[in-house]
Amino acid sequence: MRVFVYFEGSCEPLDIPSDQTVGALKHLVKETFLVQLSDDEQVRHYLELSYGGAALQDSWTLSDLTVTSGSAIRCLIKRERRPVIHVFNAVTGETFPVVGSEAILHMSVAGLKTMVSVKSGLPVSTFRLSRPKDVQLYDCNQLQDYAIELGTTLRLDTWDGWVEFLRGCLLGQRLTVQSHLSEERTVMRFQLRVALYIAASLGHLDLAGWLLEKRVHAEEPVGVHPYRQWCHQTAHRDAIKCPIHAAVESSQLQILKLFIAKNLLALACRDPVGRDPLKIAIQHGHRDCVRYLANKICSVISLPNMSLPMRVYLQMKYWVRVGQKRAASKLLLSTSAAVKDRVGGMLLVDGFNQPQMSSKSRKAETKLKRGIRAKALRHLPPISKSVNPGDLEETQKRWKQDVKHMDGGPEMGDSILFRGSTVAEHQEKMPSTS
Repeated sequence: MRVFVYFEGSCEPLDIPSDQTVGALKHLVKETFLVQLSDDEQVRHYLELSYGGAALQDSWTLSDLTVTSGSAIRCLIKRERRPVIHVFNAVTGETFPVVGSEAILHMSVAGLKTMVSVKSGLPVSTFRLSRPKDVQLYDCNQLQDYAIELGTTLRLDTWDGWVEFLRGCLLGQRLTVQSHLSEERTVMRFQLRVALYIAASLGHLDLAGWLLEKRVHAEEPVGVHPYRQWCHQTAHRDAIKCPIHAAVESSQLQILKLFIAKNLLALACRDPVGRDPLKIAIQHGHRDCVRYLANKICSVISLPNMSLPMRVYLQMKYWVRVGQKRAASKLLLSTSAAVKDRVGGMLLVDGFNQPQMSSKSRKAETKLKRGIRAKALRHLPPISKSVNPGDLEETQKRWKQDVKHMDGGPEMGDSILFRGSTVAEHQEKMPSTS
């Protein structure tokens, strides 16, 4: 069949079989129009064929696309930046690119984790980055300290037993998230904050609403894993980001409305840089979020016998909350004290023990714990010399005789039996009360 290909203002008819693939047609277009694609280390040029306004994939065949004789196909030269670094996500099993200039190779590991967090939707405290040979990248170091080169593929791993939980969060599956929560209270509360952050970033309304009912606050920082509470001073700066910030950065207007309707204090919640949600929305250019937040902040709160501007009301509520926290800490009734680490809990310190972030499934973790428990409850081996019941009876008789010789009277067991029989005889002699 004959099709017409348009390229840079010119049109050429091409006779091709109906079952030809798009990739083969591209080679024919290159030869017909003498197209030369220049590539360098940072930018890649490639041909794109479009039919009916849709871009065609190389593996597709023209017959499957209902391309008939006389159809017009448009050809364009596209350019895209080559990824500086690739990251394999062990949670989703996919590899995504980190695009930018070569300056990325000279940034800190913490800066790269911020970019990866935005790209993947995961909080920075839920994953670690490592080189192919399982060399962990620490936040305080530079990428050039690990000899990271252009095109290197890094690996993203999460906490052991968390893969199914995070997949449920990314897909917005409330039942999956609920069934994979940890049995430890401190870890479970951390997981709930992580789930709300991901739901806010990806716009999962059902999951976010359920988490708010579980008393997870949108203005509460995600924080660090309870196992790393003692190292929180050296934690990533973005560990104190809140779900409200993730919702604004991702322009999730419905999630934003849900959070503010639950608690107005979310309007004044500041990120690690000191920006409130309105300033974040302005810097990211999200007009709908800016319009909604500006209307909320400029509104008036009606109270009994008085009305207050929203900013004044938020400041007063903030002072009240600070006072309540201070009073609770003095009386040792702070709710945060109930979920702190305790003696005997797990403690992880960088460079001193295994990070427990190798993306093991929950089933593998359960098998490992069962193996440790079974090893701890293993039965004691039998004694080497067997005991004969007859020998035990002879030993008891010999012990009774020794007691008689020492006391010169009846044995304690005999006296008890004698008293028991005396009581029984006395009960028989007593008249019946019935």
